Amino acid sequence: MGENDQVGGWIDAAAAAERLGVKPATLYAYVSRGVLRRRHAPDGRRSLFDAAQVEELARRGRPRRGPGPGELAIESAITALGADRPYYRGRDVLGLAEHGSFEQVAGWLWTGRDEPAEAPWRARDEGVAAAAAAQSGLPEELLPMDRLQVIVAALAATDPLRHHLDTEGVTATARSLIAGLVDALPPAGRAHGGGSPPLGGEGVAARLWGRLCPRPAEAGTLRALEAALILLADHELAASTLAARVAASVRADPYAVVASGLGVLSGPLHGGASYGAERLIAEVTDPASAAQAVGARLRAGERVPGFGHVVYKSGDGRATLLLDLVRAAATGHPRLAAAEAVLDEAERRRLPSANIDFAVAALGAVAGLVPGAGEAVFAVARTAGWLAHAIEEYGGAHPLRPRAVYTGPPIPDAASTPRRPGRSR
Repeated sequence: MGENDQVGGWIDAAAAAERLGVKPATLYAYVSRGVLRRRHAPDGRRSLFDAAQVEELARRGRPRRGPGPGELAIESAITALGADRPYYRGRDVLGLAEHGSFEQVAGWLWTGRDEPAEAPWRARDEGVAAAAAAQSGLPEELLPMDRLQVIVAALAATDPLRHHLDTEGVTATARSLIAGLVDALPPAGRAHGGGSPPLGGEGVAARLWGRLCPRPAEAGTLRALEAALILLADHELAASTLAARVAASVRADPYAVVASGLGVLSGPLHGGASYGAERLIAEVTDPASAAQAVGARLRAGERVPGFGHVVYKSGDGRATLLLDLVRAAATGHPRLAAAEAVLDEAERRRLPSANIDFAVAALGAVAGLVPGAGEAVFAVARTAGWLAHAIEEYGGAHPLRPRAVYTGPPIPDAASTPRRPGRSR
């Protein structure tokens, strides 16, 4: 920062905008909302901003605008959304994904503490057995996401401790529940038989690999899967997380919280978007066919799955990191070439940049994961976030109860309408 940029602890708009990574107009929006202090420079021609405030704001992450139509504001200390990435309790998710383990990051989300390395997470044997039995009559071609919804119900039915809602009880349930979601999935290439020994290692990522890929894991692609789990573990109040928090606010048990989240996550505008991106890449049999695959969706008036993000208007940093890991792990792979061709075609057509759904789909294509694997990765990862929000909500005093803005036919005057006994819920 130059001498002309700073005056007695105050910095000019260009320096403040550069430090925060925003446009100058955004600075003045922060001023109007009381986030930043501003004063005129001695020359009267420039605005100056409090350098200490700017630094604190940069450390905490940019504040989001107030809630707009269709949004509900809830106070939370878990995840903040920055310009192109989330921060888990103040920690940059990209740094966590490059070097951390999913288990460590989940513990940080749940407690805000760095816990020592634990023994591998284990599900209750009776729960996994019940979940495997519950899948015995399901169609073999069923996608993993559909199986997970059956599995969580079976795990719940066999856990007598599921109603322990203190933090220690919920974190213990969370470890067992996530392990159960993974271990009760049938090994890849076999429709039934959940409950077999973990495949490819003891951690959640390695065990999940064996459920989603019939081939042994390689170090690079397994690291990419671990990173994907971390990158997807939480994302503030996404639709599925809001559903999970509503369930927790009425003291639904952790399994019911996860079941609520899974139901919403399966929507094609949420976790199901990765399945759409997966099918898009699968249609590209050679790089030249990418134009046809993307163009067909645009001609039909469809949204191209895996591109654009409602929060990250200038690009999803999670996708950038994960795609770089996939490139490093699979240089020259024909399925990587197909994914790159889709990216090139999207850029040629000036579509928004790729998001995390596309990156997970690219990982699945390169690694040879089973159809629908991206949704399963999303679901297992986000379970950690849902349960972090559940712990926070269990400490609250009141259920979440949004109110509707009534737009229907006029109602009779309340004073002249006889009341019926009973209470509205």
